[in-house]
Amino acid sequence: MSSGTIDIDEFENADDDEFETRNDTERIVSFLDENDDRAWKAATVAERLGLEKDAVSAILSRLKGRGLVRHKSPYWAITDDEDRLRAAYRLHRHHEAADEKYGEERLEELRTDEMEEVR
Repeated sequence: MSSGTIDIDEFENADDDEFETRNDTERIVSFLDENDDRAWKAATVAERLGLEKDAVSAILSRLKGRGLVRHKSPYWAITDDEDRLRAAYRLHRHHEAADEKYGEERLEELRTDEMEEVR
């Protein structure tokens, strides 16, 4: 489990609500990015972040599919493609800003019979 502590510099530089609003995917990407000098087992990432190992493994697999992490079993590391990572951070910030301004999307509420499922 997590030690219940963070680095004081991270604390000082954080927005007031930063720690409340991070979802598990954001926390995992941030952790790997901040520790980009190492590769990690999913169980260790889970332990460090206080998350379930199965959830971390599933998230890492999705991130790998998006090219944001690298995997050599059993280890995971953040991508070495800095442009891709910056683009993902920018896109994420745009989504957050849109959610804040217009409200979060509820796709199921917007679905119509004419819509096709996108995969």
